[in-house]
Amino acid sequence: MGRRVLLAIAVLLSSVSVVCAEEEKKELGVTFDLTYTSKWLSKGIEAYGSKGGLFKSIDVDFWGTGWGVRVTHRNATSSGFVDSQRIDYQPYYKGSLFNDTRYLTQFDISVAYESYTGLSRHKANTTYEWVYAFSWPKLLPYGLIPGYIAHYEYPASSGEINRKNTGWVHRFLLSYNMKVANLQNPLKLSTEIAYYDGLANRVSDWGYFTAGLSTKLDINKNLAFVPGVYHQLTMDESISKHKDITYTMLSLKYVF
Repeated sequence: MGRRVLLAIAVLLSSVSVVCAEEEKKELGVTFDLTYTSKWLSKGIEAYGSKGGLFKSIDVDFWGTGWGVRVTHRNATSSGFVDSQRIDYQPYYKGSLFNDTRYLTQFDISVAYESYTGLSRHKANTTYEWVYAFSWPKLLPYGLIPGYIAHYEYPASSGEINRKNTGWVHRFLLSYNMKVANLQNPLKLSTEIAYYDGLANRVSDWGYFTAGLSTKLDINKNLAFVPGVYHQLTMDESISKHKDITYTMLSLKYVF
């Protein structure tokens, strides 16, 4: 991990230790997530081609303060993508604003240090990615929930050959939680459309549209299974040469 990320995490931990003096009654939250995806559409891009992906992550929530760290290992489910496997180290802060109003705003702001462990250090093997995620659960009628996620990504080292591959992706989301008989939790209907702004030397234009269905099935108080199916309509060939892409995501989440 880069020195700047280590410094950022050290500052984060020292800040959290001060806040936690006032939060003694709250417990440290730890969630383990194991996710299989039949295709990994990373911001609309088929990162592993036609192959699936397997993601293992640990999310540590520091005593309900809003501060936390996620660590994720990503790899393909078949050979040929050794160079594409990576580990993400992602400190975050989440919370809400305007809690008692119609304009309730939930946010999750993070920075990820993404390390491609199979590449040499001169082949863009490390990347920083800032993620700004917002949602407004009370803003629209009929239970519709709008959201917005901005990604800003750039190589972590100025000496890397892909140091100019810097840019934004803006994702605009809309979801609806529909209650269904005999389902423990609502069926989530989701849509998103993404605008690319120069990331990875791709065009500055609308990149893709995705619609999905997912739900959460509680196995016990600690363990849950989250299945989902999604369909992407690619709007620009620089994102993917496939116009229609259907894929599934299956997750097991264990809360310690």
